[in-house]
Amino acid sequence: MERLTITTTPIEGQKPGTSGLRKKTRIFMQPHYLENFVQAIWNGIGGVQGKTLVLGGDGRYFNDRAAQVILRMAAAGGAERVIVGQGALLSTPAASNLIRQRGADGGVIMSASHNPGGPDEDFGVKFNMSNGGPAPEDVTARMFEATKTLTEYHIVQTHDVDLDTLGESQMGDMIVEVVDPVADYATLMADLFDFDAIKALFAGGFTMCFDAMHAITGPYATAILEDTLGAAPGTVINAVPSPDFGGGHPDPNPIWAKTLMDLMMGNAAPDFGAASDGDGDRNMIVGKGCYVTPSDSLAVLAANAHLAPGYKDGLAGVARSMPTSGAVDRVAEKLGIGSYETPTGWKFFGNLLDAGRATLCGEESAGTGSDHVREKDGLWAVLLWLNILAVRNQSVLAVMQDHWGEYGRNYYSRHDYEAIDSAAANSLMQGLRDKLAHLPGQTVAGLVISAADEFAYDDPVDGSRSEGQGIRILFEGGARVVMRLSGTGTEGATLRVYLEWFSADDFGKDPQQALSSVIEAADTLAGIRDLTGRTAPDVIT
Repeated sequence: MERLTITTTPIEGQKPGTSGLRKKTRIFMQPHYLENFVQAIWNGIGGVQGKTLVLGGDGRYFNDRAAQVILRMAAAGGAERVIVGQGALLSTPAASNLIRQRGADGGVIMSASHNPGGPDEDFGVKFNMSNGGPAPEDVTARMFEATKTLTEYHIVQTHDVDLDTLGESQMGDMIVEVVDPVADYATLMADLFDFDAIKALFAGGFTMCFDAMHAITGPYATAILEDTLGAAPGTVINAVPSPDFGGGHPDPNPIWAKTLMDLMMGNAAPDFGAASDGDGDRNMIVGKGCYVTPSDSLAVLAANAHLAPGYKDGLAGVARSMPTSGAVDRVAEKLGIGSYETPTGWKFFGNLLDAGRATLCGEESAGTGSDHVREKDGLWAVLLWLNILAVRNQSVLAVMQDHWGEYGRNYYSRHDYEAIDSAAANSLMQGLRDKLAHLPGQTVAGLVISAADEFAYDDPVDGSRSEGQGIRILFEGGARVVMRLSGTGTEGATLRVYLEWFSADDFGKDPQQALSSVIEAADTLAGIRDLTGRTAPDVIT
């Protein structure tokens, strides 16, 4: 085995976003591209000499080859041990758990989350810290700076490691330990939830459909739901991970999980439906004829978490991303616990979780989690819902109706305009910024604007400040519009428009109907149709 020093030059555009670096797969496959970024990670974290790392990914196309490159570069950097999920597979929450359980110095996760996979689709790489959470902004900034000055990277020349066989092997002085990707995570779930109650639920005839979307959660859901909890064989559909996710889009929302939605809205619907995404950190919850928005799901979980053993002593606090609806805030107020509003990106929850200020966190983009790991966790959310249903002995719809009756309903929707011209998107956002100071007091689409700003976050733990996190327009009566450009796409720009309207006593409307005036106000204020050329969003959730 020979340690090589390869001369290289900086590659533009390797700036990590909220969840690492995501690009088209063929870009990552270009000479030096992956190697440059991995070396920049090593440089940004102060090297890997003597460190223990975790490595795994969601199994998308190029996952296996990228894993071998990362291992060879870890060996060249002097890492002591790399713990790898069998087949180079690990869900993102399972990787976070493994980092924490093994006391690792960090981990590399190969995923583009909910983005499609394949040679012509998306790939991604991100680094998680020793707490199991995504690298914070100061660390990703150092990585980005390293990409701009890189002149060489280091890699060993050796044969591929067998990642299909459990056990230890050597790559030079570095130990490569291949572990079962499901076992440790399944043990953690058994500690958090009342598996006996959930088993009794299934034994009593409760039915469910979990759509793994040909992604990483399939083996986890099958092992836990069917093999351990006794759900009927076939409860988990699309259970085998595929490099191109079966040709689908592994994003658990009513558009991309249409098969599940059609089932749940039909006459033969099971009692409960759920889905997870490419790397297992997102979730969708559906009951018979009842879609639960991610914002509502977070609020319901916060209000009922005490029913699960892992949360029986209550919650320290809750946190939500700014675009997420305010539904969970009213739960926190009633419980007498703290609530926090952060920018989009799970890394912003890390300090709150580590400091013991928050127990449950959630994002409007179908990410929910708790302090059991430092990532959002799709299957965890599904199991907490099952625990709640088992204890309350109610349907999903009954749980939602009870919740709205107690707290009111935040009608909520997200409209995504995908792959729009970046210049047009930036022009739209700048136009809104320029008029923010003059908006309060104006009436638009029959709604009176009470406040307008661009969200900035002051971290209450470390005092850091994050600016430019999305534009907020608030209306009298509790309605709200939020607009931001997403950092998870790989081409063009994605404009996300978040729409919210609160009702204390009217719960039966179709959300798009309830939000009609808010939708009109958003288009009028931003000029979405005129500036983007789009007459309708690509995705409505």
